[in-house]
Amino acid sequence: MLAYCDKIAHTIQEALKVAVALDKDEIIADVSGVQMDLHPTEGWFVSTKKTVTVYDMNGKKYRVTVEES
Repeated sequence: MLAYCDKIAHTIQEALKVAVALDKDEIIADVSGVQMDLHPTEGWFVSTKKTVTVYDMNGKKYRVTVEES
């Protein structure tokens, strides 16, 4: 059975970018690109997990994670 982590993470990231533009309170400062779950030193594929980092106006980071279960 196929997993759609890439597509779902990308859709969330694009929606968050739109939210930045529409955020009248200017709480969301920035949204990162989709990050893959790769081995930290060798760079090989570890899992289908994807993450998007969101930064608020104070520089605090929030992680949005998409992974199959």
